This record gives sequence, C-alpha cells and structure tokens, in this order.
Amino acid sequence: MKFAELPQTVLIQRRFHGPPDSGNGGYSCALIGKFITGPAAVRLRIPPPLDTPLEVRKKNGQIELYLEDELVASGRPTALDLDVPEAPDFEQAQAASARYRGFKSHFYPGCFVCGTEREHGDGLRIFAGPLEHGSGPEGMVAAAWIPDETLTDSSGFVASEYIWAALDCPGAYAFPEPENGAILLGELAVSINAPVSSGERCVLIGWEISRQGRKHFTGTALFGESGSCRAVGYATWFEVPTPG
Repeated sequence: MKFAELPQTVLIQRRFHGPPDSGNGGYSCALIGKFITGPAAVRLRIPPPLDTPLEVRKKNGQIELYLEDELVASGRPTALDLDVPEAPDFEQAQAASARYRGFKSHFYPGCFVCGTEREHGDGLRIFAGPLEHGSGPEGMVAAAWIPDETLTDSSGFVASEYIWAALDCPGAYAFPEPENGAILLGELAVSINAPVSSGERCVLIGWEISRQGRKHFTGTALFGESGSCRAVGYATWFEVPTPG
C-alpha cells in the first residue's frame, strides 16, 4: 500500500459544504483519497465539520481524519472495476441538465457541487438530469460540465479534489428521491484514469447499480471532450430523515 506524505491537519473551508453545516461528501472524501496512490475508497463516519482543523493519521493500513478523538472519515486503497455505460454527447448532456430535479426542489441548494444557489466560479454547478427516453440506460442521468481554470492545481490540470467532488452528486440523482427523507453519501470509491483540463467540454453520468432498502449503490463517470472516460466513482448512499 502506498501513501503520499501526510500533513498534520486538513481543513474543509465553508465554501465546500454540501449540507449547510458539513462538507460536501465527495470533496471531503478527496481530502483522504489524494494521499492514497491509485484508486481509493473513503467512508464518512460523521458529517465532516467545516472550518475546523482535522488531524490526519495513518493507522492499520488506512488514512483517517479525526476531530479530536472522534473519527470523521477513513480511507483505504481499493480495486474499482465498473461496467461503465456509454456516455451521451455534450449536447445531450446539456439537455439532460435542463431536466435536473434540483431546479424544482433541493434539500441542499447551497451544495458546492450540485447547488442551484451557487454562482459560476464558486460552485461546480453540476446538474445531473434524466436523459431522453432511448438515449441511454433507464434511470441514467447526465450533466454537462466545463471546469474553469480556478479548479486547476500546480500540474495545470483540474485538481483531484474537484474530480472526486464531481463524481459525487450525480449518483444521488440516479434513483428516485425518497418520499420521506433526504440522501447522504456514506462511502465513495474513485479511480482517476487520466487528467482533465480546464475549459474541456466534459460529460458526467450517474446510474444506480443496486439497492438494499434505504441504501443505494451507484456508479458515476467523467468523460473528457474526446469522449474518453477520465474517472469513475462507486458510491453508497443512505436515505436519512428530512433535514430541518
């Protein structure tokens, strides 16, 4: 198992929230995933707190985040082998985005990734909606996304934490919204296969793989402008009581 050199602490700035008082799930998972070489799976143990230093520890072959002595999240190397559906083209994804159900009702409208209240250059504004009938597998959602230059790191490509974040929320829209309750991410596994450049006309897709009662398992994938699959994600979601 290979791990990058670890900092003593990390901090989730308020900008990167999902629910109003905790970190976006994908972005928070990335704070661990970026220190693991290759595909990684990260499990959230409690809602990740904002603007609070979290201690990073290497323990039992895992990377863990702690708030004092409380475990916030843990990550481990993993193998990720998904059967990824064919992606729609960018124009089809744009049309799907226009059908995003979050435009009508949204539990977390300020979410860094999928929040409708976030402005360009602040949130990612990834709005995954259903494809037209016959243009993809039943239940699959898609979104068009053009990452801007503020999302790049020293490599000149989109930083890994934003790739993780982008692979988060589309999965939550790949199954029906619960009648009574909201949806929260429990675990996210990500494999980044190739870099993404700012300004690329990207397509994201999400699809449900299976479900067990109030637990849902979804796949997500990010495609670059050339049509190649740049990254994939596998998530576990939980239906939880309605926030309020």
